[in-house]
Amino acid sequence: MLRADMDALPVTEKVDLPFKSTKKTNYRGVDVGIMHACGHDTHIAMLMGAAEVLAGMKNDLNGDVMFVFQPAEEGAPDNEEGGAELMLKQGIFEKNKPDVAFGLHITSSLASGNIGYRSGPFMASADRFEIAVHGEQTHGSIPWTGVDPISAAAQIVTGINHIVSRQINITKEPAIISFGKISGGVRNNIIPDKVEMVGTIRNFDMDNRQQIFKKIKSTATHIAAASGAKADVDIYEGYPVTINNPELTAQMLPSLESVAGADNVKILPKITGAEDFSFYALQVPGLFVFLGGTPEGKDPKKAPSNHSPYFFVDESSFKTGTAVLTQLTLDYMAQAK
Repeated sequence: MLRADMDALPVTEKVDLPFKSTKKTNYRGVDVGIMHACGHDTHIAMLMGAAEVLAGMKNDLNGDVMFVFQPAEEGAPDNEEGGAELMLKQGIFEKNKPDVAFGLHITSSLASGNIGYRSGPFMASADRFEIAVHGEQTHGSIPWTGVDPISAAAQIVTGINHIVSRQINITKEPAIISFGKISGGVRNNIIPDKVEMVGTIRNFDMDNRQQIFKKIKSTATHIAAASGAKADVDIYEGYPVTINNPELTAQMLPSLESVAGADNVKILPKITGAEDFSFYALQVPGLFVFLGGTPEGKDPKKAPSNHSPYFFVDESSFKTGTAVLTQLTLDYMAQAK
């Protein structure tokens, strides 16, 4: 299986190109631009290129190729399903289950012609949590006559921040818990009856992931109870850890080096971003690599990152990406004889 994703982002493109996006839409009540700010359009182009090459030699292939053009990697619209998880739910592997899955992602953090990979856990799982702390509203001058959810929420933040540093074995794999929003109250001298908090969980071990879920719920509910408040905790599982099968990675490394040259194939550090290619890689051995997209003469360390309105892809990288997908397929099939 060869997979590419296709979706844009609510970003107004600021790159000075004759074909830059001028489309606009309304996203969650805000008028925004629409841009291929993560390069998924290039993924589609490269997979189309590989499909054309492989289809032209299909009678000589030692096997079949499944080309997957997947929508909604960036997430489905609110209250909808989408992406790799939905495709699997709808039976994409039930009729034709592949032996292996290959995928790639363009990145401005590498120069064109370079390939980045990592064996084992490569990209983090990404999960969302919401905590509602319920207290009892009262006047700010007499807090003892109510229950202060703001004070309880502050203690919950501290307690949850201690989960990774004190309760998870981070020598096994790193993890991150971050709060992104806290809201509650309307006036300086009114203690509210409710505080809402939302955040993200990133992690590289599937067992640790479940432990973190349990500890967030336990920490929030017990701290709230100690303050006389009540905490409702909801955890929304997002993308699992993206794991490159170690045996498959070692097997296909020569293929990557044959395309880009050994000096241009680099082991990358773990990436705390997430990818829903991970769902496929839980079903079959998978290999997911990063493809450099910053033009020659520009420093990748200073290049605008993916999701930036200034994100730019050097089109010469398309040839490398098409060759990667094609070579991985041919070499895997040749070795499977």
